[in-house]
Amino acid sequence: MGSRKRRSLSARSAILFGLLIGVCIIQFAVIVLYASGITTTPYILIFFVVMQAGLTYGFYRFVYLPYCETTRILRLFNKGYTFEEIYHIRYPFSEDMEEAIHKFSEMINTQELISVSKKQAEYLALQNQINPHFLYNTLEGIRGEALSAGVTSIAEMTEALATFFRYTISNVENLVTLEDELANIENYFIIQQYRFGERLNMSIEIDSEEEKSKILSYHLPKLTLQPIIENSINHGLERKLGRGNLKVKVETTQKRLLITVSDDGLGFEEDRLTELNRKLNSTSMDYVKPDTEKKGGIAVINVNSRIKLLFGEEYGIYIYSTPNVGTDVEITLPLITDNIAGKII
Repeated sequence: MGSRKRRSLSARSAILFGLLIGVCIIQFAVIVLYASGITTTPYILIFFVVMQAGLTYGFYRFVYLPYCETTRILRLFNKGYTFEEIYHIRYPFSEDMEEAIHKFSEMINTQELISVSKKQAEYLALQNQINPHFLYNTLEGIRGEALSAGVTSIAEMTEALATFFRYTISNVENLVTLEDELANIENYFIIQQYRFGERLNMSIEIDSEEEKSKILSYHLPKLTLQPIIENSINHGLERKLGRGNLKVKVETTQKRLLITVSDDGLGFEEDRLTELNRKLNSTSMDYVKPDTEKKGGIAVINVNSRIKLLFGEEYGIYIYSTPNVGTDVEITLPLITDNIAGKII
């Protein structure tokens, strides 16, 4: 924080205010002397007027503007729109405030928050703490029995479920390739198809077929897409009459990876959409509290908060929706290649 390298706003204010008062007193004395005819030189009066103007500007430049900047950061922090900026306040109101912020930054460690969010993602995805090896062995046993009985549909569903859980449980702390993440949602979709049958359809579209292999090699946080797909099915398509369609569109810019998950389901009402985007736009830690989330899969707000913690507040999720037309969930990520993926976590 550099608490001894700069004066706080209270110290700056005291110094400048003291100088300004001193100049005003001397200026007043000069005016009295000038009016009494004791001195006939107006240059001294002009000199002090210029000094007073300079000190007034200094007060505006070095006290008032920093005060406005600090107040703005504190207001945004209190409303939940920023998190890390509170650590980098350039103009604390006092030394006590600077020490308090420094203490706060020591207590709230970003890496610890990331670790908590990863664990929360794992637990919410599974909905229970299941022994992975027991789960895999049981599912493989069911698959073997289904194949022996000639029931290929059960064998395929069991294999998809085992693959999905294996991906979900293992190495949650790592970034994964987009190819792996897309393969996981395809497995998840196979499982959902056995539930919905022909009522559910999903397509994946990559913007540039020429650079498809390069795009698929970009990295992103694990379990980014499955929660969005789950949300679209549960809240958009499940109660819809007739066929429901999901589309995953992948695009890139010079610096960003853009993934849009679209459905033609029920959509959100305007009030609900505004509230949801407000929560997604803020950096809140509420999602790591077990009592604030239902157990129906990983929450979208969890994914959004993980993205912001890892890459910064300019990345994350935004939702567009029209009632009875559908919903678009736009995910914005940086372009991360495998040679720097290990440095992010």
